[in-house]
Formats: sequence, structure tokens, C-alpha cells
Amino acid sequence: MTFAPIADPAAPLARRNPVAKLGAALLFSLPLIATVDPLTPALALLVELAVLPFFGVRYRALARRAAPLLLAAGGVLVTLTLFAAERSGTLLVSLGPFDITTGVLTSAAGLILRIFAVALPGIVVFATTDPTDLADALVQNAKAPARFAIGALAAFRLLPLLGQEWRSLTLARRARGVEAGHNPVVFASTAFALLVAALRRGGRLAVAMDARGFDSTAPRTHARRQHFTAADTALLTCAVTAATAILTLSLALGVFRPVVG
Repeated sequence: MTFAPIADPAAPLARRNPVAKLGAALLFSLPLIATVDPLTPALALLVELAVLPFFGVRYRALARRAAPLLLAAGGVLVTLTLFAAERSGTLLVSLGPFDITTGVLTSAAGLILRIFAVALPGIVVFATTDPTDLADALVQNAKAPARFAIGALAAFRLLPLLGQEWRSLTLARRARGVEAGHNPVVFASTAFALLVAALRRGGRLAVAMDARGFDSTAPRTHARRQHFTAADTALLTCAVTAATAILTLSLALGVFRPVVG
């Protein structure tokens, strides 16, 4: 698995400050959590897909990055179909004790669309941003603690190693005559070994970073300067405006269903 940027760096929005892109993603997606109707996240998805070319990301590349969301969507659909407390609407299918109604499917569609609408902006941000630039921007523009930003960058860089470590553990066990297959005990054992290895690597990395002065309170210089420009402010403003317009349209159409109340 790779987390390297997959966008055209010359695209108009891909060139924006990493903090601006991250803030725009949060400001646009978080208001969608306020409602459970399917129309609001559907409109948000249309907006996100419409602006995707301006980030320099191809739809096929985005689909590969977002593929794991299908598992979450399937889990939501199965869970609501089997265990929904409210089964209003027209009865469509009756499977023994489970009644699939239009109300159940509407609730499931709303939650599934919200998963994609909230997750896609974050995927686009990381698909168009170099992790080092993001850490530098968090320190320089968002005034985040350097220890936190650099530590998060190091952890992010180590994520692809987990896949390699898993393959190494699997091959080592296979060489000793232990074939995992579909055995949950062997799978759990391998996962625990991966967790222990990750904790040890993280501990060694933390000690090495402290030894090199990453926890120093002395003034720090930056090799890459991150500038927050008027175009970055405009991106944040457009994100807020788009989210407000979507929620206003949902209220005007009478489909807004607040999470609380």
C-alpha cells in the first residue's frame, strides 16, 4: 500500500497550502454530520466529484483509494437491514423476522452516502499533498507543536511498512510449517506480532528523534517555507459557502433530518 500523492501537482487546487486544503475538507464535510437525509450527502458528493479535476486527481485513481469505503458501506447496509429499530414506510421484502421497508433503505442510503461524502475530501487532501509539506504547514501556518507534527509525519511514513512486515511474518511462519489459511487463531497471532513489532519500531524512532533534538524548545528553522495566500483563504471561503448552500437547499426542500431532535 502506498500513500504517495497521486495528483497532478500543477493543478490549480493541488497547489494550495496543505493547511488550507485540510481546513476546507473539514469545513465542507463536518456540517454533513448534522443530518441523516440522503439528499444532503448526495449533493455534497456531486460537488466533490465536480471539483475533483481541479485537484488534478483522476476518477479511477480516486476509486482505488476509496475502495475500502465499500466495506464500511456494506456493513452499514447489512446492519440496518437486520437490526434497524424503526421499519417505517412501505414493506418491500420480508425475510422471516426481518422486514425490509422503504424507510430502512432510505436510512441506509443516507448513512452510506454520508460515509463517502465525509471521507472523500480527506482522501483528496492526502492524494494531493506531500506529507512533509503538510507537516511543515501545520507547524508554520496552523502553529501546531513541532513534536506533534513531525511525530505524525514519521508515523505516516511508517504506515506502508506494516504491509511489508505482515508479509515477512507470514513468510516466516510458513517457513516454519505454520500456514495461516483461514485459521482465526493464527491470524490473531500474526496480528499481535505485527502490533508488537510496530510498537518496538515506534519506540526506537521516538528515542532517535529525541536524541536528534526534535523535542528541543530552541527556535526551529524550516527548509520548506509554506505561504498562506489569498487564494488559500478563498478556498476556505468557498468550502464554507458550498456547505451552507447544500444545507440551505435541504432545509428549503423539507428533507433535512437532524441527527438530534
